[in-house]
Formats: sequence, structure tokens, C-alpha cells
Amino acid sequence: MEHRNILNAALLWTLSLILVLVPILTFAQEQSSSPPSAVAPAAPSTGAAPASAAAAPQAKIDKGDNAWMLTSAALVLMMTIPGLFLFYGGLVRGKNVLGTIMHSFIIVALISIQWVLWGYSLAFGPDQGGIIGSLAWLGLNGVGADPNPDYAATIPHQTFMIYQLMFAIITPALITGTFAERVKFSTFIVFILLWATFIYDPLAHWVWGKGGWMGVNGGMGALDFAGGTVVHISSGVSALVAALMFGKRIGYPQEAMPPHNLPLSVIGASLLWVGWFGFNAGSALAADGLATSAFVATNTATAAATLSWMAMDWIFRGKPTVLGAASGAVAGLVAITPASGFVGPISAIWIGIAGGVVCSIACSLKPKLGYDDSLDVVGVHGMGGIVGALATGLFASKAVNPAGNDGLFFGNPGQLWIQFVAVIATWILAIVGTVVILSILKAIMGLRVTNEEETMGLDLSQHNERAYE
Repeated sequence: MEHRNILNAALLWTLSLILVLVPILTFAQEQSSSPPSAVAPAAPSTGAAPASAAAAPQAKIDKGDNAWMLTSAALVLMMTIPGLFLFYGGLVRGKNVLGTIMHSFIIVALISIQWVLWGYSLAFGPDQGGIIGSLAWLGLNGVGADPNPDYAATIPHQTFMIYQLMFAIITPALITGTFAERVKFSTFIVFILLWATFIYDPLAHWVWGKGGWMGVNGGMGALDFAGGTVVHISSGVSALVAALMFGKRIGYPQEAMPPHNLPLSVIGASLLWVGWFGFNAGSALAADGLATSAFVATNTATAAATLSWMAMDWIFRGKPTVLGAASGAVAGLVAITPASGFVGPISAIWIGIAGGVVCSIACSLKPKLGYDDSLDVVGVHGMGGIVGALATGLFASKAVNPAGNDGLFFGNPGQLWIQFVAVIATWILAIVGTVVILSILKAIMGLRVTNEEETMGLDLSQHNERAYE
């Protein structure tokens, strides 16, 4: 035990050293670099496929677009703090609520620094073989107030960067729901940093980066408007790996572990619903008609999923539950995310219904399958992301977004195959990467708190605090 404590301290000191040294090392480079030169106009990149070069707008800042994107960034941040940490915090037992809230709160700080130092460059920097961005933008070198037309021609490059940061924050935060109530805080910090660097950043480049092999900005054409693969499938699959490698909580499933504060969770789910408009409508990267279309599709699908999950509870459990309605809303938000910029309201209803029903079934099967995913990250985000990614291949329509593509129901069966390949590739990266990272951390640091610490609760054992007196 003592040697593990020493290793934990060494790793945390190494992390601190990295966070201190990288800004110093990049400072000289920033000072010596000339301001980014003007770039010839190119096709903008949004969640949709880029328009033709002839139709590309000039790279010029639009104040309305910039205002909308900064607002959207703030809305997406609100999804993590306080939205997700209230949703997750209310679902755990009272002795673990502070530890659960702390996960989301610290991820905001940790990934904000990682993204500025190297994460953004890996995800969106100059392409390296369709797999990863280079470190040319290390420390945001060259990422300034001028637009980058490869990504968004009407907003400052730093606006695009800070908007994408909020996606990089919430994705690993979603995973924390699977190992809630039993993870060591020191291991958690190192895991999040490694997962963001070696799984999220490459996957974001595959799908959204200029030249990434999977997406529409120079790749095979997989449609992911706002993160079905990048955010939800990656976090859901990684959550499944984590649930299996962490093992079950003490007493699960024999001991009942109900939410300690359901109203807190419903408040969190409500904030997620509101913030998700920044997530999906903001992915238009402009205050335009596409943003409106994505906004309408998002709300419509979420409403349908809320009703469908509630109906599932009513039919199979005898009562419409509040937790079911809140979970249905989140499932609908997840399912519509990749499709939100490519489908109309009626298609959104079908996607929402599918998301609510499939995710409800997936969560109900968890006890029978024998894994302990504390807060149903696999059932909601993993399965909801798959539903949404494949549904995009069914319902996408150029009538909604001419810069996208048609799906199977609109005469293009090939798009469904592309979506399927994207789902499988995301699964492979997330599974292999998470197994490797957790295996290393298990050998060096250990994954779980001790039985005594788990029984005591993470609030006291990890933070020496109580949420309630």
C-alpha cells in the first residue's frame, strides 16, 4: 500500500510539472512567431459536410455568429457544471455526492489546461495521415482572433477552439458515472488526462479535424453533427470497459442503492436539456437557419424520448417514474446529437422514440448482464449514441442540409454503411485505448478505494468532507 501511495504522489507531481513546464516551453515560441498570415478562403467545416469551394464564404468575422458561438460554448459548459454533476450527484448515495460532483468540477479545470497546451492541437491541428493533428498549435500558438476557414470562416479561431473545448470537457465527465462510488481520486485524475489525450483527441480529429479519415472534412463522409461518435459512443463504450475492470460496488446488486436526492437529478437533467441547444444548434457554427433546424430537431427528439421512456415504465413497471422521464430526456438528447443538423422534425420524433425505447431496455438488462455501471452511462450514452449514429444513416436528408448527405430512407443506402463503419471504428479505439490505460493504472496505482474507504463513502475517504450534517 505504501509503495502505491508513493507512486500516486509521483504521478501527481509529474502531472503538475507538465502543466507548469509546457506553458514556459511554448512561451518563447509564441513570442517569436509572427501573427498568423491571411489564409485563402476555403470550405468551412461544421458538423455538416463542407460546401463546395466555390460557395465558401470569405473568412470574415460576423459579430452575430461570434456572439451565438460564445453563448453556445457557455451553454455546453453549463451541461457539465452544474448540469451533469447535479444529475449524477443526485443519483448516488448521500455519502458519495461530493465525490461525484468533484469529478465533473475538476474535469473542467483539468481538460481546460490540457486543451490549451496540447489537446486542441492534437484534435484540430494540421493533419498527420488522417489520424491525428500535429503539435503545430501547441499552447495555442497561431490560434488567435482571425478566423480559420478550414473550420469556421465567420468566427475567430479562438472562439471555435473554446467551443470545442466544452465538448472535450463533457465527454470524459460522462464516463465518471460508471465508476462512481468506488474510484480512487488520484487514479481518476490520471485516467482522465490519458483518456482525453489518447482517445478523445484522435477521435475528434478523425471525425471533425481537417483531413481526418472518418468525417466529411476530407474523410470517408461519416455524418456526426455534434458528437454521436466522438462524445457519446466513445464515452459509453469506455464506460463499459471501466465497469468491467473496476468491478462491482460492495453489496451490488443484493443491496438497494437508490438515488439519494432525485429532485437534484431532475434539476440536472433539465439543465442538460437547456444546455444541449448550445451543443447541437451551436454545431452549425453560425447563427443561421441550420442552427434553427438543429434546435427544433433537438427539442422534438428529446420530447419524444421523454414520453417513450415514460411509456416503457408505465407498461412494464406499472407506474410512470420521474427518474424514467428524466433519463428519457437525456437519452433523446444523446440520440439526436449526430443527426440534429441533418433531419427534420418528423424524423427527429422517430429518432427520439427509438432512443427512449432502446435505452430503457438497455438499462433494464444491466442486472441480467452482470456488470455494475453505477449511473447507466452504457445504457444511455453508449446505446443512445449508436441509435443516433445509425439513425443518421437512415434519416439524413439534403433537403434539410444540402451540405450533408441523404440517408437510406432518402435514396442513399451507402450512407448507412458509412455510419456503421464509423460506429465500429469508434468502438475499437475506445475499447482498446481504455483497456490499455486502465490496465497500466491498475498495475501502478490501483483503480478502487479500499473496502473500508468505499463503505465510509468517497466524500470522507477521498475529500474529508460531508455533503450533509
